[in-house]
Amino acid sequence: MRNLRLLRAGVRRSAAVTSTPQCFCLGAEPGTVLVGSQYGLVELRPAGDSVSREVSLTADGFLPEDGSGCIVGVEDLPEQESVCVATAAGDILLCNLNTKQVECVGSVDSGLSVMSWSPDQELVLLATGQQTLIMMTRDFEPITEKQIHQDEFGEGKFVSLGWGKKETQFHGSEGKQAAQRKQTVLSWDDGRPRVTWRGDGQFVAVSAVCPETGTRKVRVWSRELVLQSTSEPISGLEQALSWKPSGNLIASTQEKPNRHDVVFLEKNGLLHGEFTLPFQKGQVKVNEMLWNADSTILAIWLEDLKVENSNPNTYVQLWTTGNYHWYLKQSLHFGSLEENRLVSLLWDQENVYRLHILCQGWHYLFYDWHWSTDHGLGENSQHMANVAVIDGDKVLVTAFQHAVVPPPMCTYELQLQQAVNQIAFHTDPKHSGDMAILDADNRISVYRYGESTLVVSWGTVDVSCGSNEVMNPLGLRFLTWLPDDSFLVVGQGQHAAQSVLHHLTAVPHAAGTEEECLNLRLSVPVDGEVISLYCSPVTKTVALQLADRRILKYLWEAATPVLEPWWNSSGSAVQFPYRCVQTSITRISGEEVILGLTDRCRLFVNDTEVASNITSFAIHNEFLLVTTNSHTCQCFCLKNLSVKALQAGLSGATAPNSETLRKVERGSRIVTVVPQDTKVVLQMPRGNLETVHHRALVLAQIRKWLDRLMFREAFQCMRKLRINLNLLYDHNPKVFLENTETFIKQIDSVNYINLFFTELKEEDFTKTMYPSLNDSSNTQPCQHPDQKKVNLICDVMRVAMEHIDPQKYCLSILTAHVKKSPPELEIALQKVHDLRGNIAVQPEFAEEALKYLLFLVDVNELYDYSLGTYDFDLVIMVAEKSQKDPKEYLPFLNTLRKMETNYQRYTIDRHLKRYTKALGHLSKCGPEHFSEFLNLVKDQNLYSEALKLYLSDTQEYKDISDAYGEYLSQKQLYEQAGLIFARAGIFAKALDAFQSSGSWQQALCMASRLGYTKDKLSNLARSMAGKLVEQRKHAEAAILLEQYTQDYEEAVLLLLEGALWEEALRLIHKYDRLDILETNLKPAILEAQKSQLIFLDSQKTAFLRHKSRLQVVRQLKEKACENQQDYEVPHCPELELLSETSSVVTASDMNSKYSHSNSRISARSSKNRRKAERKRYSLKEGSPLEDIALLEVLGESVRAVETVKDIHVLLKQLVLFGYDEQAGALQQVLEEVLQLMETSVSEIWTPDLQQSSVSPVLGPNSTANSIMAAYQQKRMMPPVVQDPEVLTPPKFNKNLQWKLHLLQ
Repeated sequence: MRNLRLLRAGVRRSAAVTSTPQCFCLGAEPGTVLVGSQYGLVELRPAGDSVSREVSLTADGFLPEDGSGCIVGVEDLPEQESVCVATAAGDILLCNLNTKQVECVGSVDSGLSVMSWSPDQELVLLATGQQTLIMMTRDFEPITEKQIHQDEFGEGKFVSLGWGKKETQFHGSEGKQAAQRKQTVLSWDDGRPRVTWRGDGQFVAVSAVCPETGTRKVRVWSRELVLQSTSEPISGLEQALSWKPSGNLIASTQEKPNRHDVVFLEKNGLLHGEFTLPFQKGQVKVNEMLWNADSTILAIWLEDLKVENSNPNTYVQLWTTGNYHWYLKQSLHFGSLEENRLVSLLWDQENVYRLHILCQGWHYLFYDWHWSTDHGLGENSQHMANVAVIDGDKVLVTAFQHAVVPPPMCTYELQLQQAVNQIAFHTDPKHSGDMAILDADNRISVYRYGESTLVVSWGTVDVSCGSNEVMNPLGLRFLTWLPDDSFLVVGQGQHAAQSVLHHLTAVPHAAGTEEECLNLRLSVPVDGEVISLYCSPVTKTVALQLADRRILKYLWEAATPVLEPWWNSSGSAVQFPYRCVQTSITRISGEEVILGLTDRCRLFVNDTEVASNITSFAIHNEFLLVTTNSHTCQCFCLKNLSVKALQAGLSGATAPNSETLRKVERGSRIVTVVPQDTKVVLQMPRGNLETVHHRALVLAQIRKWLDRLMFREAFQCMRKLRINLNLLYDHNPKVFLENTETFIKQIDSVNYINLFFTELKEEDFTKTMYPSLNDSSNTQPCQHPDQKKVNLICDVMRVAMEHIDPQKYCLSILTAHVKKSPPELEIALQKVHDLRGNIAVQPEFAEEALKYLLFLVDVNELYDYSLGTYDFDLVIMVAEKSQKDPKEYLPFLNTLRKMETNYQRYTIDRHLKRYTKALGHLSKCGPEHFSEFLNLVKDQNLYSEALKLYLSDTQEYKDISDAYGEYLSQKQLYEQAGLIFARAGIFAKALDAFQSSGSWQQALCMASRLGYTKDKLSNLARSMAGKLVEQRKHAEAAILLEQYTQDYEEAVLLLLEGALWEEALRLIHKYDRLDILETNLKPAILEAQKSQLIFLDSQKTAFLRHKSRLQVVRQLKEKACENQQDYEVPHCPELELLSETSSVVTASDMNSKYSHSNSRISARSSKNRRKAERKRYSLKEGSPLEDIALLEVLGESVRAVETVKDIHVLLKQLVLFGYDEQAGALQQVLEEVLQLMETSVSEIWTPDLQQSSVSPVLGPNSTANSIMAAYQQKRMMPPVVQDPEVLTPPKFNKNLQWKLHLLQ
């Protein structure tokens, strides 16, 4: 649904008017044209270049001086720096334009009618006057020569299947005589062969008049001039011939009895498709046809045939195809003047949409086209989303607001008198359906939507530049209809690189005239060629893009309209980096910007490139929609988006559940976006349409509806497009809860409300599935933080429905009960039961409610719930609707009916496995059922629940406690078991339990309650003291021996064993046993002093050894890091010579080694596995993590010495008994060791090591730059450590005062 929009038009006229141009080609230099005339070769330079080179061919006699000569072909050969010219006399010449030398490289006596070079310029094909073809190389060496007219079909001859000859087949209404009738070539046919190459240069087609049949035949030859196929006899086949560069069809024309057609032939010579030209039979002749380089446009050059007393009119038409329909997109009328007759036309090979035309009067024109979609620019609901397609003298209009009609069909069509070239929609959003149409006669026709047609003449406005105006059929371009009903149109300036902006206003309708006139308000000269013009319907800004990529703003609303540069927010003039073929104006973060898209898919915002893979874009309200080369359609909200964020969004990977992106079919392009709707219309490469509802647009529209409380529209859209209905609530919970009745009344459908209930989930969908594009998502605090979302909605809506009409919304009320968590099935069942018992309600309605409830909930689950209500009528009601056999459930129910109420309920609860409830009912059944009660408690471990059902002074309470205590003892929870026993008065079992748990105080209490004698109590205390000693609890064991067995001597020995010096000294003096001082205490403290000295000495020695080894290991690692930059080096054999350097590995090597070792360990026994865990880091020299093992051991040494500060009490005892020397020695040694360790900590745990433990080089927060920086600073890679605390230095407790001042 695209039209061809004219971007540029160039006109040039040469001073060489003495000769007549005969053919032309494009030069190698951009903008140069080589023209062959009857006297020689002329080069036309680009506009503004005064140099025009000419080579005469009459001087050397290659062309006659009387002007009767003819050049049949011109080809520029850049590699040979010359131009190849073929004359009708048979000469093939090479002309050098610089030296003006002419060399004859070959000559054909019979003359030449055609010279045609292959697309790669490797071969040249000549058609001679003797009806032969000569194939030559680029060096003009003949390859072969063949007759044009061959008797055989060619190598691709069809296989006959024996279905009879062509002559015997059905020949239509004219009969077999028509097939035998002699055909003649058309009278205007010049009889010359026509040659056309396939795009890849592998085949060439030749059309020539067959001497036998008198009609033209098309023969396809290979590159080696081997005949491939011959076309079937085609009556009325004309001279024009062009092979589609993509290679599948050869185009020609055919005059049929009632029409004039363009026909297509396949390579095998058979016809394949056609379309009809918009002329009567015999009205025009087709001189030439040309495909452009990408096979999308077919140019046809036509001339009138029946003209009396004047020269014929000349036309050029541009045809395109889409969805198997051919559209006439542009029509160029050159008039009937002799000087304006066409000589030839060519498509540019590099700029595929540029057409070059040469006229008899040495007028050279070129036109640059590009594709554009002409669509209405409104954004309100009255806008019909019209898209207009040019098709000759018709405009096909499709109103996408009503229906998506696939082309070539349309909603309605407008018929004009002349072929249409441009369409402009009104830029006022209120009149977006109005159209202005510029036809081939430069007349503007205005169509207003819903009114009668107004045809406005343009002929009264003179915009010519002077008397020597060059004929230019498309002198006006970029027709734009401004909001004030005036028009803008761009014309050609006085110079080639200038344009004029014409501002036209309508003259009031004069009486007696059929047509309105347009008055030229003013013409604004533009210093540069205008290549695009856009008027924004929102901001009413008019922007022009010039050929030098500058952007100008036209201030049309000013009293005197002027042009000024477009300034960006930083105050600099905007200039696109590349020429853009589509422009648009929008606002990004409130700033007005211009968007541009190049023909190479690069999208610019002002002068910033935001993407390089965009195939089309459209602005819709505050949204930008784009399609990309990766077959996606992306949508961005520009309201709160910066240009950088847009750039990142278009280039970066998008979240998988992002609403900005959706996949589309390959090659899709945006046609239009329907306003106040969610439809995005896409066109596929073939031409068919697809409508998608882009998630971002859908959600934006739903949010607008919800903000306006238009719940019905939002719900229907969400249901149709499968948007999760949770968004109805999550968008704004407060508003939804306040307008629940409005929601119910608008939806007004039980089924829809039930659908809403069933989709409810606890998650907030505005944060998970549908995060807002412009970050304006719901941020209100939850009004009911203690209540679940689903339960809250169900309760609020249920209350609202019960208030509006409980009977109408009965099924929805049931759904609300069932949807809650946990489901309120009993209430739902009770409501159904009440309905059945209600006389006012019809029985059918109650049955429907029950059926619906069974649909929501599994019937077996519902049966169990009904049984749990203890209402047998309800149970039978549900059971009747289930698949259960009455022989199964009726006897069970009858048995239950006969039981006592509490026991009946106990039986039901036990059947439903509701054991806690069953206990409650069973406890009310009397003492005769207590044994059953106790068995249930033991089976289900319901001891705590059972104890709550009986008073603490009852025998039942005691029995339950006894069972509970035994249960806890089995679980080895002896202390808790003892508490349960003691509380119930079972003191003997409590004593055993407390003894087992080591609670000696509680055990002695129980012994007292049991009335133990003194001896028995002493034995108990002695046995418990032995267990406490085993647990290293010497102080508590001493208390037992002293207080309960009066064995104070043993108590003192225990205290000395536990190094509790002061407590031992107290007991010695309490019981006046000073002899123990000499026998036991003094030897013990001296022994303790010696052992501490030995311990400190060993720790100091080990510390120094490990510290020195750590320094060696680190030096080796640093050396290895300097020498080895690539980390494959650890596998080199040289490293294995040194055990130390083998510990230098990278993190990856270390990981691999440990993964292997761990896999082996996993296969061992658990004992070995525990042992391996204890020895994670090996101290063995050369092991991978030796430095980490050393750090671990050094840390343990420091912590072990730190605990020795407890010798403060020992020092006091040594001083007390006069051992000052031993005490001083011990204090001095400890002080030295501590000082050594404190000074060594900063050397061992270096700041680098501590930093790496905080922020490792490699890790989830690392970047490529941080890793590279770390390596450039030659930081060694931190090892992968399982315990990060190994890398942190141990702490010293400075607050502990352990030293004795008197020893210093």
